[in-house]
Amino acid sequence: MLSNREFDLWADGYDMSVGMSDDDGTYPFAGYKQILNEIYKRVLTSKCSTILDIGFGTGTLTTKLYEQGCCIWGQDFSGRMIELAKAKMPEAKLYQGDFSKGLVEELRHNRYDTIIATYSLHHLSDEQKITLIKSILPLLQDGGCFYIGDVAFETRKELERCKILIGEEWDDEEFYFVVDELTEVFPKMKYEKLSFCAGLLSLKND
Repeated sequence: MLSNREFDLWADGYDMSVGMSDDDGTYPFAGYKQILNEIYKRVLTSKCSTILDIGFGTGTLTTKLYEQGCCIWGQDFSGRMIELAKAKMPEAKLYQGDFSKGLVEELRHNRYDTIIATYSLHHLSDEQKITLIKSILPLLQDGGCFYIGDVAFETRKELERCKILIGEEWDDEEFYFVVDELTEVFPKMKYEKLSFCAGLLSLKND
């Protein structure tokens, strides 16, 4: 995982580099805009008002929701990312913290209509992902949903096939989602594949 200093250095060019990868349909951000659009539409359709974004980066998605009147809470690793997001969402409650160690205290005492994590949780090991998801689910309001948009594969075999295809560009320091392994722990989790290397996972608090 990059240090917070490395994320700070990447912050100003982050949106451009992500957009170029998505526009070109290349690893790792192929499908990025479609994933964010799907989450945006579903949040507004469900008329959610209070949203927690884990690893919000520069606020690409949450800014759009903020502009629609949603109350935004969030945690990110990078101080510079927070600066950029705060300039777009001055009333949002944004905190700095390493989410591999859990949420900061200020976020643990609320409940949220929707929780979002887009292209952030792949920095956590599989065990850390499970621990974080388990700790977060009780923060959802009844009927709320946790959306995870990220690099993801239905099976470990599919991940390994993509790794061979990508070759030297593959990032061995990241831990991508393998859906059938996660659904052993979270059987209600749903997955929608939206590109050759990414998709949308959702888990409702029914």
